[in-house]
Amino acid sequence: MKFPTGRVIAAAAMLGPLVWAQNTPEVNGNIVAAESRGARADAIQLLERARNSYNLRSLGQPYDLRVSFTVNSNGQTSLDGSWQMEDVFDPKLGLRWTANGPGGYAITRIHAGSMLFGADTASYVPLRLHQARAALFDPLPPPSGMEHSSLRTSTLVYNGTRLTCVLLSDAKTPARGAPGRQWDESEECVDPDSGVLLVHSQAPGLYYAYDYSETAQLGDRALPRKVTVSEGGKVVMEISVDSLTETPSADAILFRPNREMQARGRALALGGAEKISRTLAGQPSSSGAMPAAVCVFGVVTADGKLMEAHSLEPADPNSGAAIADAEKIDFSTPAPVGPSPAQHFVFVIEKFAGSAAKQ
Repeated sequence: MKFPTGRVIAAAAMLGPLVWAQNTPEVNGNIVAAESRGARADAIQLLERARNSYNLRSLGQPYDLRVSFTVNSNGQTSLDGSWQMEDVFDPKLGLRWTANGPGGYAITRIHAGSMLFGADTASYVPLRLHQARAALFDPLPPPSGMEHSSLRTSTLVYNGTRLTCVLLSDAKTPARGAPGRQWDESEECVDPDSGVLLVHSQAPGLYYAYDYSETAQLGDRALPRKVTVSEGGKVVMEISVDSLTETPSADAILFRPNREMQARGRALALGGAEKISRTLAGQPSSSGAMPAAVCVFGVVTADGKLMEAHSLEPADPNSGAAIADAEKIDFSTPAPVGPSPAQHFVFVIEKFAGSAAKQ
């Protein structure tokens, strides 16, 4: 696989202040709906190539991955501070991952066959830990998850390097000719030459920037050395891939759940994300300006509780009202059909009546 060289790296570095510190003005024009079969296939193929670049387990090689990250959310989410995480994988034994964070937080997960065992010091997995794992292992949906999505594309040039951005939405009414990115669209920017993901954004206001100035490689797969996560133009998390080592084989003892884990039964799994759109009465600021919308981001536990809900634009005068409304939503659902209970991300897009909200 060809990875970005100096010229592309410079472009990736530029993406930081230009893209995630703003509400993606770079894709407000020259957006084309991928409506034909060929155009859709090209967009999906681009994203699948990027997805495969970090799909380590599909190689079938044992490895040990060590990651550290720092959270600085100014109290908007739980457990600011330093974190460490390790994944040990063996195709014959399964996956074991552990993490340790501030305040004595610790978690262990063992994926052995079809079973998921675990031990936690909390009732759910903290949002930032869930984010760190999603950023490295699962930022893009599989092709099957895009079959019925609305797809639009835009070509951007940074420092002489051409990037392709794909806007995805499950909206019943596709944006098609809308001039800019819509609130229900995720944005994925890929370098078509190297095939790597450079910018990932599930909702306006939240951006992940991938730095490939060095790569952690396993076979022909590679992880970026750093991922920077920004919300509302401010960096809230910095993730570093410290080492990725191929191992001859893993210690089988690591994949044997202890009696406590077995007694607990199936452990909590980490799911994807959902988006919900609501309309509220506007609350104008003192200047009379009305925001288009406020996006509330949080994690929904397996029993339907919204945790760590916060605004992706905390300075917005309507943030308080938006969070309060999101916390009123009943997220409880019937018992899951799948093998394990799961938590997932949620984005609640609170649109304010009377404002020039994006549709």
